[in-house]
Amino acid sequence: MGLLTDLRDSISRVVDRLFSESEPKRIGIYGPPNAGKTTLANRIARDWTGDAIGPESHIPHETRRARRKENVEIERDGKKVTIDIVDTPGVTTKVDYKEFLEHDMEKDDAVRRSREATEGVAEAMHWLREDVDGVIYVLDSTKDPISQVNTMLIGIIESQDLPVLIFANKIDLDESNVERIANAYPQHETVELSALEGENMDEVYAKIAEYFA
Repeated sequence: MGLLTDLRDSISRVVDRLFSESEPKRIGIYGPPNAGKTTLANRIARDWTGDAIGPESHIPHETRRARRKENVEIERDGKKVTIDIVDTPGVTTKVDYKEFLEHDMEKDDAVRRSREATEGVAEAMHWLREDVDGVIYVLDSTKDPISQVNTMLIGIIESQDLPVLIFANKIDLDESNVERIANAYPQHETVELSALEGENMDEVYAKIAEYFA
């Protein structure tokens, strides 16, 4: 009986390991509003599945609910990973409806969108604390990366012991300064890219396959 029990336990462990390894990792795409998170999520999804995740816009807080693309299989440099991409709303400490008025919206629409954006921030934080296995943190490389929101979010990610890659986006713009981001968060690897133009995506995919496998 002891031998049979040991054999059964051994088989059970192997089966459990096989199933756990085959289950896609949930990778959350985080960062401040207008950093290019949805543009990146859409490029990844299109490149590997042919489908986009959600609409892109220059208006802040266009993504007000987390969107998910399942079973995205990425392979680079002999490494392969299957992930579920979670495109989260931009996180900020305050959503002011007046931001939307600057984009020729009626006040009622602006108030509604600001309310939805605030709810989206809460949802993004829930995903971060409960439902993601790793993080892609997207920053606009034309802006100062040291802010209350970035410091808070990266601190939470570190406290959750989640693997994280920092992507310095918008390198196609003249004001881009990738080194400023790398110096601000030297404890994490920074990868430069332009999600809009598709620049440096080979390295982006190589790092995703390496970090989240």
